[in-house]
Amino acid sequence: MTLTKPIWRTPLIILIAGCVILTLSMGVRHTAGLFLQPMTLDHGWSRETFSFAIALQNLVWGLASPFAGALADRHGAGRTVVGAAVLYVLGLVLMSQAASPLAFDLTAGVLIGLGLSGTTFAVIMGVIGRHTTPEKRSLALGIASAGGSFGQFAVLPIGQALITAYGWQSALVLLACGVGLIAPLAYAMADGHKPAAGGGQSIAQALREAGGQKSFHYLFWGYFVCGFQTAFIMLHLPSFLVDGGLTANVGMTAVALIGLFNIFGSFLFGWAGGCGSKKNLLVLIYAARAVAILIFMMLPLTTVSAWVFAAVMGILWLGTVPLTNGLVAQIFGLRYMSMLTGIVFLGHQLGSFLGAWLGGRIFDQTGSYELAWIIAIVLSVAAALCSWPINEKPLLRPATA
Repeated sequence: MTLTKPIWRTPLIILIAGCVILTLSMGVRHTAGLFLQPMTLDHGWSRETFSFAIALQNLVWGLASPFAGALADRHGAGRTVVGAAVLYVLGLVLMSQAASPLAFDLTAGVLIGLGLSGTTFAVIMGVIGRHTTPEKRSLALGIASAGGSFGQFAVLPIGQALITAYGWQSALVLLACGVGLIAPLAYAMADGHKPAAGGGQSIAQALREAGGQKSFHYLFWGYFVCGFQTAFIMLHLPSFLVDGGLTANVGMTAVALIGLFNIFGSFLFGWAGGCGSKKNLLVLIYAARAVAILIFMMLPLTTVSAWVFAAVMGILWLGTVPLTNGLVAQIFGLRYMSMLTGIVFLGHQLGSFLGAWLGGRIFDQTGSYELAWIIAIVLSVAAALCSWPINEKPLLRPATA
């Protein structure tokens, strides 16, 4: 049944609310790397212990995203976003009190992972995609993706300032208060969901159709590589720079620069995806990431090289999001967009799990992140090759036409 949409809930209002939700949710999530050193030092944990909890968070986030997306597709996104925001807040507050690795896994890993599944891309992008015309959809998704990037840029300095002024435990509680603002914003996401093209399909039919398309698998594994790279760099870059003799503020600034330049990158690739081939742009992003990481590893580590690398990676960071989500909508339609993008996003989060955990594992075993950087380069080349054969043409459905 279609619910009547209030007159104020325009596509622009939905886009703005979605951007703010992503700013809060993704912004707080990106502060995890700032807590690595103070928490491990206070608790006497290894970096692998901390990394595993964040890796588990990424895995739970990915596993829960298709279910959150399916719930939003069937019943509307409002309740989904509110429930996820409550779990997110609870996870942050309890994380501040976690005194054992198991408690840390359950709070930072499971609860926050569940919270992220309903307050980030799968659900929010689905609502925005359903309320945007085809010619403007890629740009709108790019703007929403930039909202997540702005959160990374804006919240990271706040997180670092809170840790410095009040300690990491109080900082987590204060960040939880910020996440709580997502709940009232969820009202703009309560679209009641209007069945779109392909509305005659069942969930099972949509899953079988997508699973039978090679392009869906290419998108999944390309996103896997994106997740590996972004999770590894986001979590371990600050520590990598400190290990190399730079200050914690240089590391924080580098991560913030990724967020700042990703605002422009997400907008740029979202706009470009509406004008040309989305899969060719994905090839470009993954190939350019491989080149950027290789050059960074070859140059001497300085403040300038770290910040230039962060700026370049920022441009390439979440440009994959509007392109990948846009391709799902373009190929498979809007009816189950949130669910299908949630499944593809699971690939991203499987990569994120490995990137976050393996980075810590490699460091603890070798005393260096060098092998992890090499893996990131090789995977980037593989993702570029994987994206090339994607068929961008919309699927024809004679039985439901």
